[in-house]
Amino acid sequence: MAHPPPAGAPRRPRVVATDLDGTLLRSDGSVSSRTRAALAAAEAAGVEVVFVTARPPRWLTALRDLVGGHGHVICLGGAAVWDLGTGRPLDVCGFADDDARGLVAELRARVPDVALALERVDGPTFDPGFRSTADDTTDPADGVVVRRVEETLGAADPDERPAVPVGKILARRRGADAAVDAPATQPVVVAHGAQGQGADQEEFFAQVRAVVGDRAHLAYSGAAGLAELLAPAVTKDAALARWCARLGVDARDVWAFGDMPNDLPMLRWAGRSFAVANAHPDVLAAASEVTASNDDDGVAARLEDVLG
Repeated sequence: MAHPPPAGAPRRPRVVATDLDGTLLRSDGSVSSRTRAALAAAEAAGVEVVFVTARPPRWLTALRDLVGGHGHVICLGGAAVWDLGTGRPLDVCGFADDDARGLVAELRARVPDVALALERVDGPTFDPGFRSTADDTTDPADGVVVRRVEETLGAADPDERPAVPVGKILARRRGADAAVDAPATQPVVVAHGAQGQGADQEEFFAQVRAVVGDRAHLAYSGAAGLAELLAPAVTKDAALARWCARLGVDARDVWAFGDMPNDLPMLRWAGRSFAVANAHPDVLAAASEVTASNDDDGVAARLEDVLG
């Protein structure tokens, strides 16, 4: 059961931190005119809007105009802060190549039919077979490399992959069909009310979790069949706390919005937290308040309330 809202008039936030897919964006991935107007009004009132998302930088460019003049996004599940204006990271953390290499080797050995990908701020490396189509091609514009991921860890040629941390290790069953595969290679669009994991997925997640132990934590952003591994110190709340400290903003002056379990650390850290009505049950239980669904512009509705 969600906690009741605080008594009295709402305190205006200094920072609004919102997840994207399933929270701010509608189920078709679009942004409504109402939400655009509410975000612009918040920025005009001096409230900094920060997106906090599992998306990698390459899926953020189209949203540049939604985060005011500053253009800052916490992405890769908290592994990076990205400046949309310059197209460069302001902060990056994640797995060192040696740590990633060890996890990759054990996942290969102990999880049957695993296919892996590495996400860095400069683009991903996909195993052949990680995607169901176009496995032997690359897309230079998207920064995509297709080869066994361990071949890019500690590569001798610095032109092949710059020495930046691995933001995420992604794991899935090899040979997944296109319907299951799609969210790993394009932005996740979670259907309204679709939060469950099947028994096969739970078994796969349990196998991955047994391998990584406390060397990584397993995040779930809604992508079917996809295990997302983040370095132990990488969470949405840790990245948001560092960013707010840079701005001189306390947690009590932050509002956070989310829908999936990977949003829970951020929601618990923020002074005021909101689950959209379509959120995962764990999120609905943990948030201090519930707002309307993503398709009903729940984030915009709350901003309108406080901004008048």
